Amino acid sequence: MKTLYLMRHAKSSWSFEDLSDHDRPLNDRGRDDAPAMGRALAGRQIKLDLLVSSTAVRALSTAALVAKELHYPHEQIKVEERIYRADPLELLAVVRELPDEADAVLLIGHNNTITDFANLLSPSAIPEMPTAAVVCLKFNIERWQDLDRTNAEYYFFDAPKHHRS
Repeated sequence: MKTLYLMRHAKSSWSFEDLSDHDRPLNDRGRDDAPAMGRALAGRQIKLDLLVSSTAVRALSTAALVAKELHYPHEQIKVEERIYRADPLELLAVVRELPDEADAVLLIGHNNTITDFANLLSPSAIPEMPTAAVVCLKFNIERWQDLDRTNAEYYFFDAPKHHRS
């Protein structure tokens, strides 16, 4: 059994017009939402074998904040450059290449791709993923290369708005 958590990076800032899209940081809400979602995942007793992030600053920042809440070692975050500009089929290739010893993986990427990828795999429709939202899918497989919608089971969708008071 393999478990894949798909997360859209937390809310980013548009305040720095001289920065490239790749280098945009999180804004205040993003810096609040990312750890809140990490705590929500920790509350579900989630233990990651691998955390994979886009190279974009906002995605890596999200990964670091979530990793801290899950007690996942920051230095073990795998940075995958193909995620940044990937389409859903390119993300599928990235996931199918994951090491088979990793049974529970969190992948942090970007919209619209992350929502489209979730819908490519999920037997249930996934709504447009807001920033810092997470989808959990489980697959009745032993090897990531066998990942497919036909062996997928939808487990949950969670978003920061569910955790704000």
